[in-house]
Amino acid sequence: MRKHRYNLMAGTVLLSSLLAASAAIPASAASANAETPQKTVTLRVCNWEEYIDEGDWGEDETIDLDSGDIRGDNSLVDDFETWYEETYGVKVNVEYSTFGTNEDLYNMLTLGDTYDLICPSEYMFMKLMDEKQLVPLSDHFFDTTDTNNYYINNVSPYLENIFEMQERGGETWAKYAAGYMWGVTGIVYNPEVVTKEEASTWKILDDPKYYRQVTMKDNVRDSYFAAVGALKSDLLTSKEFTSDPNYHQNLEDEMNDTSPEMVSRVQDFLQDVKNNVYSFETDSGKADMITGKVVANYQWSGDAVYTMDQADEDDYTLNFAVPEESTNIYFDGWVMLKRGIGDDADKQQAAEAFINFLSRPDNAIRNMYYIGYTSFIAGNPDDDRIFEYLKWNYAADEDETDTIDYNLDYFFEGEGKSDGRYTFAAPADSLDRQLGAQYPSTDVIERSSIMRCFTADESTRTNRMWVNVRCYNLTKMPFYGWILIAAFLGFFVYLVVRRIRSSKRN
Repeated sequence: MRKHRYNLMAGTVLLSSLLAASAAIPASAASANAETPQKTVTLRVCNWEEYIDEGDWGEDETIDLDSGDIRGDNSLVDDFETWYEETYGVKVNVEYSTFGTNEDLYNMLTLGDTYDLICPSEYMFMKLMDEKQLVPLSDHFFDTTDTNNYYINNVSPYLENIFEMQERGGETWAKYAAGYMWGVTGIVYNPEVVTKEEASTWKILDDPKYYRQVTMKDNVRDSYFAAVGALKSDLLTSKEFTSDPNYHQNLEDEMNDTSPEMVSRVQDFLQDVKNNVYSFETDSGKADMITGKVVANYQWSGDAVYTMDQADEDDYTLNFAVPEESTNIYFDGWVMLKRGIGDDADKQQAAEAFINFLSRPDNAIRNMYYIGYTSFIAGNPDDDRIFEYLKWNYAADEDETDTIDYNLDYFFEGEGKSDGRYTFAAPADSLDRQLGAQYPSTDVIERSSIMRCFTADESTRTNRMWVNVRCYNLTKMPFYGWILIAAFLGFFVYLVVRRIRSSKRN
């Protein structure tokens, strides 16, 4: 009580002194020292649904790495707003929106929705590059001496090389896009019903053995890719083709074949698939696999991880297979839109800072833990938390005997480098499960192909084909169908004529 009373008395004397001093300050000086309102930057971000850590982790969800614990108590969007103000002294307000498919996002932009920063897949940001809708990343974004530039200092060398090598109109992807998540496509399957060999080909989608027990992706690009893989299976798996010195380029050319003949063949194949599969779906296939409605599901690797995780919680084992013909290696990347960013330097700084904040290794780990997809971020020799997290998830226990040495040097050091630094012992069956899905092996990477952006003519052909598949293809109408239509039209005309005559008589 004595201490409290002393502090109160001292505070009273100090307050009196300050009031007296302030009375002596001219009004103009007081006005000049008044605190000016702090500027707030509004950043409009549009990302995939459920594609960022939203926080609110349970007490048992701490990632306890040797280098320190990682948790997600707040959403990464909220944490970014706090970090940005603390780091740059500027308040930022993130208006966060989501989309369901690349096509949905493009339609939103076409209809006039305005965003500063979006995260489409590679074929869509290629399209936006072609249409000159993007703002290039600043030179400072690639400055490795800035410790806040987490992206360029931690991105996987393998993935960054792809972005630097791929071009549109003479400009690299890396000039406009910063990678966020990546993966491959394949088949989630129930090993009690489907063999690994059966799941390791795109032809399973049309296999009558699994009538109404398989699901297909409900978008033209992924469905087209799978159909081409199935139709060209013999060619793509032949020794002559796989041993060709130009195998990778040839594979990409074949998987992106949109000739009129191939589009016609794909349409016929997908018509048969439509009659065979349980459903065309975008998101429901995960639940259908877990509940046992289907036994095989065409899936992106990140969703495959989620599906297997959920099944494990119910003591229900599911596996993941990558087709032998080819797999699509896909990328989701952040790009800035001219319509939103314009020439606003403050907005561009906030947008690039948002990318960098999500690229900080601990935040990349939070995202991977929360959504199941694989981050572009690999870390660096001074920050090995990504590899540490990988082992935290997938390394074999010391007493396990059925293990394999899993090498991921390509991802952490770059393609062609293999000093074994990023090799660890993993359970042998993990190659066909979450580990193989989240971090594909070098064998899978070897047969991966990029999905190119179609030209206007190619898009017209494939979209028309897709309408025929998903709606109804009149060219496949049987003769009796045309007779029924003609009879219906004739009856309709008869009723119209009869009504007209009746009206005239009245």
